[in-house]
Amino acid sequence: MLRGLAAGAFTALGSPAVRAQAAPRVVVIGGGFAGASAARAIKAEDPRIAMALVEPSPHYTACPLSNAVIAGVRSMEAQHFGYARIEAEGIVHVPQRAVRIEPEQRRVVLADEVRLSYDRLVVAPGIDLRFDAIPGYDAAAAELMPHAWKAGEQTLLLRRQLEAMDDGGLVVIAVPANPFRCPPGPYERASLIAHYLKTHKPRSKILILDRKDAFSKQRLFEAGWAALYPGMIEWIGQSFGGGVTEVDATTRTLRTEFGEHRAAVANIIPPQRAGAIATLAGVADATGWCPVDPVTFESLLVPNVHVIGDAAIGGAMPKSAFTANAQAKVCASAVIALLRGEPPGEPTLINTCYSLLAPDYGISIAGVYRPKDGLLAEVEGAGGTSALDAPMAVRTEEAAYGEAWFETITLEAFG
Repeated sequence: MLRGLAAGAFTALGSPAVRAQAAPRVVVIGGGFAGASAARAIKAEDPRIAMALVEPSPHYTACPLSNAVIAGVRSMEAQHFGYARIEAEGIVHVPQRAVRIEPEQRRVVLADEVRLSYDRLVVAPGIDLRFDAIPGYDAAAAELMPHAWKAGEQTLLLRRQLEAMDDGGLVVIAVPANPFRCPPGPYERASLIAHYLKTHKPRSKILILDRKDAFSKQRLFEAGWAALYPGMIEWIGQSFGGGVTEVDATTRTLRTEFGEHRAAVANIIPPQRAGAIATLAGVADATGWCPVDPVTFESLLVPNVHVIGDAAIGGAMPKSAFTANAQAKVCASAVIALLRGEPPGEPTLINTCYSLLAPDYGISIAGVYRPKDGLLAEVEGAGGTSALDAPMAVRTEEAAYGEAWFETITLEAFG
């Protein structure tokens, strides 16, 4: 099937004259929020374009709301989304792994050496975890001290460990320095784990060891912790010994410059970088992330290749599912304009991030971003956070807004 596909619309079509007469071809690598949203947006805006979505998995497991799975208030099945709707729209789902890019020939090489030809390529590989960043922490250690930063089996592993922990146990969460996927995510996770512990194991404690001295929505989180989980959650920033320097997975011990902490359950969130195909494609720089033109999201390193979502260097715009979806739409319009030989319009992008501190307690932060000096800059005064003194009724509404947002974005991405 794949060889038939590669011999058809997405192979090199020979002479420039023959290629000029064919429909434009766009290949998208990565079937998460960024890639799926981009593929659907491009196809919807110009149905003539021949689209291929390269994604080896038969379904996508969403990270947003996965912290609720860890806390036992949401099923893992609710996080799974397939590609049937995308295929029904005329987008070819290629269930293969891309192993390299041949930019001069404009081809994507798959694991079985089949080549897909493109006029424009969109790379949306998400993140890879840097298992070399914390001494003692690698893929094997993650089976004892889960990261759960890619939703799936790791999410369920962390949930099972919490269920098996004795009442009175210590849960330690290690948080990396910026940038990383979903900046408020570790603190939402701590909140929802606290909700589980308060309900089932109320003598237990949570310790957050952080490589930063401040974090997203900090005042809102700390106020919520004081109201909902007094005395249960302790946060230690970098300046006071929060940076984890080494771990021992067999004893679940985390060491910092100030001492060591032995956990009953340890959640290690390591530093991250763009997914592996970004490096193989040559679109990632020495930081491990991908510099892009903030107007088109075209790579600054490889022409005709666009990078969106967590892998891209987004300036002030955080790495989130909302961001991925917003960048996908801007990139889709830019790709179509470039294929038509038209100048892309300068975009305005929005990001909103909802966080749950309990199933009925939500907070949010929003920002507006525009290109400035080669990056995406926040528009001053255009965003903001939830009110610090909002009543419980507003917190409940925000929790519902977060659920509604998730339903909307998954519908846009996966149908």
